[in-house]
Parts: sequence; structure tokens; C-alpha cells
Amino acid sequence: MSNINLIIEERPASIGNFLVGRLLPFREKRTVGPFAFIDHMGPTLLSDHENFDVGPHPHIGLSTLTYLFEGAIMHRDSLGTAVEIVPGQVNWMTAGKGIVHSERTPEHLRHSDKSLHGLQIWVALPKELEQCEPNFAHVEGDGLPKWEQDGIQYTLIAGEAFGKKSEVPVYSPLYYLELKSTGKQKAAFNGNLYGESGLYILEGSIEAEGHTFGPKQLLVAKDSLLCEFTMNENTTLYIFGGDPLPEPRHIYWNFVSSNPQLIEDAKERWQKQEFPKIEGEHGFVPLPDQHPGLNLKK
Repeated sequence: MSNINLIIEERPASIGNFLVGRLLPFREKRTVGPFAFIDHMGPTLLSDHENFDVGPHPHIGLSTLTYLFEGAIMHRDSLGTAVEIVPGQVNWMTAGKGIVHSERTPEHLRHSDKSLHGLQIWVALPKELEQCEPNFAHVEGDGLPKWEQDGIQYTLIAGEAFGKKSEVPVYSPLYYLELKSTGKQKAAFNGNLYGESGLYILEGSIEAEGHTFGPKQLLVAKDSLLCEFTMNENTTLYIFGGDPLPEPRHIYWNFVSSNPQLIEDAKERWQKQEFPKIEGEHGFVPLPDQHPGLNLKK
């Protein structure tokens, strides 16, 4: 019996002046474990007069995870954080009851040609932590466990798996893994995964159940304990998942919550500009006039 429950193709979506490939949420699968939102940014080349600029915007009820393959992003937030992220590092921002941040091309790159490529992810917070105080963590590459197994290079970007733990301070049982192969190798997880599991192919291809799957596809497993496949040469993929949260999640624009009223309150607070400000930033991304709300039910 097939263990592939669903195949999700990347869909184009705009985040202001930048086009991304959206993977989650999907109409037939709103969440995978606690993962509620995944955007694939790039790969794109920006000229000396083009820059990545997402102005001040709010979040509630989630943690954001940024992981880059190419380029750099300058993160600023209403806590006073100002940090540049480059490939191999993790930015983990927990919004809790409310935070505002901006993401821009760093000043030293704004007048030169540059590239940008990475994943941006939202992880829903457990219900009891949705209104926690916001916080931010920047984790260098040496805080991410790396190892080789059966000819495959592993990096545990966040969470716990294979008896290892990332330094990214997550709030529920989850995992976010990077796998790289240079030759054809079989990957079998032997019970090291748990909860719900999704597999995203960045480059190369995998063989599973008599089929070949390539880039820009997200495969959702029926049973994470039965995950196994063959990675072809020069393949990079990401496996993410974990224990699903017991309550459905609602999403409107940048707000995620188990309680729709908290989203309505956040909308009103943002319209009145009652969220905290970012020092040194001006302007803000307005609340969309008509933004479709999504009920993030499994």
C-alpha cells in the first residue's frame, strides 16, 4: 500500500515586491504537524537596483523560521533585534501575543547584484503559548546537529530526531531536517520520525513506490514511521513534521490562532497601529482590504 497520502505542487504567490512558491497551507492539507505555512523564496537574481523589501508587518500566535540557501536578509523587529541572516543559520522569531518585523536586503548589498534563495516557515504555537511574550533567537550553523548516515548528509535544522536536538528553541515536538546526497542512496528512518511528516524536494529527485519525484513537490506521508525512499545523485530535500496540535488553527494574513477572536483583535490593533514599533523603520504594510481567512483544519 502506498505511503504517499498527498502530492502538493508549489503555487506562485506574491509577498509584496517578491514572488514565492507556496507549499502550505493547501486546500486539502492545511498543516503538517505544527507547520502551518511554507514559502519557497527564489532562487532569484536581483540587480544593483532591485532589493528584497518586506516592510514592517505584524504576527501573532506563531513562530517564524527563516533558512537561506543563498543570499542574505536583514531582520529587524519591535524587540530591538537587528541581525543579518546568511546561509546555514536560523532565525526563529516567536510572535506570541504580537510582534512586528521587517525583512530587507542588507545595506552592504543594496547597490550590487545579489541572489536570494531560501525557505520561510510558520510553526503554530500550542494553545497555551499563543499569547506568550514575543522573543527572537538567532542560531549559528554550529548549533545545528550534522552527521552522515548511509552516504547521506543530514542537518537537523530545528526540533528533535535521530536522538539529536537542534539549538532552535521550539515549543512542541517537531523536526525539520535537511538531507543531501551526492550518489544514489536509500533513506530509511526506522522509527526516527513521528507525528505527521512532509518531504520537500529542493533539487534532484527521489524514487518512491515505483515513481520518480522531482523539485517543487511536497509529498505528505500517510505514516511517518514508514517513510523510506531512494535519493538520486545530487539531491537536496527537506523533511518536516511532528505532533499535530489538537485544536484547529485559523489564519488571516499574518495572524495564526486557535481563537478567531484573537485574530479579529489583532486586525483592529494593526489598523489602529497599536502594535509595537521597530526602531529606525518607517511606514508599514497595511492590513489587506479583502484577505481570505483560512480555517487550518487537518
